[in-house]
Amino acid sequence: MADDPLTTIARELEPVLARVDRDGLEQTVRALEEAPRVFVTGEGRSGLMARAFAMRLMHLGLAVHVVGETTTPAVGPGDLLVAVSGSGTTGHTVQIARSGSSAGARVHAVTSDPDSPLGQLAATRLVLPAATKYRRPGEPASVQPLSSLFDQATHLALDAVCLILAERRRVDNAAAKAAHANTE
Repeated sequence: MADDPLTTIARELEPVLARVDRDGLEQTVRALEEAPRVFVTGEGRSGLMARAFAMRLMHLGLAVHVVGETTTPAVGPGDLLVAVSGSGTTGHTVQIARSGSSAGARVHAVTSDPDSPLGQLAATRLVLPAATKYRRPGEPASVQPLSSLFDQATHLALDAVCLILAERRRVDNAAAKAAHANTE
């Protein structure tokens, strides 16, 4: 690694983010705007990105739940289930998406592979063309281990979605801060 690690990460992220379909970002925003409730799911680091996204959505005033938490209600018709999986093949995430779809929720996939089981199951998708732990043909090269590049791209792309939502909902920093946890 000739550059320092931060420069390396930035150089890997730049072409991935440049290739993110801006219509996919808009489709994600519209799906969130139309849903009465949002549920998020993912495993491992993808799950952590989903949880960070849920937190931001809560700050923006959306009714949002993390699948698997003890206070998460039943998903139902009209709800949106955002499922994050780099490969789109993570067994538990795909099963949750199937269950949500069967309950009438609309599934929105965040994945690198639109043709994966999760991508095919989803009504809508945000495709992030980043390296996953599988290093499949067509994925960009990465010196970072496992799905780091996908996870970073997910975090930034979903923050972009939140930025669009914040602008449309007129949620500024003060309003978001008012919704922030005050029990810390």
